[in-house]
Amino acid sequence: RLAPSELLTLLRRAEPRMLFVSARYLESTRPLLEQVAGLDLLVDFDQTTGPEGFEALVAEGEDVEPDVDLADSDVIGLAFTSGTTGLPKGVLQSHKMVKSLIINMSIDYEILPGECRYTASPIFHIAGQAMILMHIWRGFPTLILPQFEREVVLSWMQSGRLTGVFLVPTMISSILELPEARAHSYPQLHSIIYGGAPMSPTLLRQAIETFDCNLINAFGAATEGGLQSVLSSADHRRAMAGDTHLLGSIGKPAFGVELRIVDDAGRDVARGETGEIITRSDAVMNGYLEMPEETAKAIREGWFWGGDLARMDDEGYLYLAGRSKDMIIRGGENIYPDEIESVLTRCPAIDDVCVVGLPDERWGHAVTAFVVPARGTDPLAAAEQALAWAREQLPSLKRPKRVIAVDSIPRSGVGKTLRRTLVAGEYDLRGEARV
Repeated sequence: RLAPSELLTLLRRAEPRMLFVSARYLESTRPLLEQVAGLDLLVDFDQTTGPEGFEALVAEGEDVEPDVDLADSDVIGLAFTSGTTGLPKGVLQSHKMVKSLIINMSIDYEILPGECRYTASPIFHIAGQAMILMHIWRGFPTLILPQFEREVVLSWMQSGRLTGVFLVPTMISSILELPEARAHSYPQLHSIIYGGAPMSPTLLRQAIETFDCNLINAFGAATEGGLQSVLSSADHRRAMAGDTHLLGSIGKPAFGVELRIVDDAGRDVARGETGEIITRSDAVMNGYLEMPEETAKAIREGWFWGGDLARMDDEGYLYLAGRSKDMIIRGGENIYPDEIESVLTRCPAIDDVCVVGLPDERWGHAVTAFVVPARGTDPLAAAEQALAWAREQLPSLKRPKRVIAVDSIPRSGVGKTLRRTLVAGEYDLRGEARV
């Protein structure tokens, strides 16, 4: 879903020697190859013959185990975060990080021997990679589909073969929209693990009532900081028995994770007060590729600072309060407002813009743009033009669902945009355009 320019940026940052591509992306990727220095081999996963075929490449090698000396600190993966300034952060993931993550997941996800599970998280996400590796480590099969299709996934859930699934709330919502979802029982389904986006208590109740299995909520800045907290199946049962406030919680610290809630100076805040989540575990990244200053900000004296704000109650349950970096999470994907704002500010119909994520029952967050019309421009026309501009300039994932025209963007005395004011609905509507 990335634009060609965004993909080119990632390739240049990664400096790959080889590029493995499935057939559906081959034609969009091939024109970029000449623009990436050092890239000398393209491999098509879906081609079995010919010089670019994956099977042909494998056949060239000797049928022996490679002798490779590895240390836990060696980097096994380079994952890119979404860049807010045009330069994405390359996350250096070590063998120790991945091994620790899959051990933590096996315990906190309450995995049983002999399961057969489906993970909907894409394999370019650490969640998708680690889930599959954890299944391999535990010795049971994983269902991998080309992409998420709710009818296909539901049919597998109803087949009697799957014991569990990993889904983001958007996917759960879309499956529950199918009439046949409630016309079937799921006795073989042991658990549904969900995460990656906010999930409303209403949707959570519907899932529990329909699938009648264990639900487990996973939270964490997984790409950089691994699994951080888990709301267990026992917590969900307790919530359904009367402690409904737990449905809004992201649980307690995950296995092997030290977790604190601190202020800007790194001091622990009192229970019930909001602060930033920081964690220390073996599942933390080595740092950012060629970004020592950013690494120093994220990892301080062994603690990972991910920018998530939360409070902890007297029982140790965590409740998210927002994200210090104003990240929007739509359907499990991270979107930074700055990226969208930089595009919309070039629209001639508007003078100012602020992008936020408003709550959305299906997607978790809906990308919403507040715009100040250019002088002499009708507010409704400005909103409609900004929406059209976004369709032309942005990939579908990042396009605003709503564009709201306002008189001004609220800012503090030092000029900082007050996004929370807009999220709270404190504005005068001048005009609105929706997808």
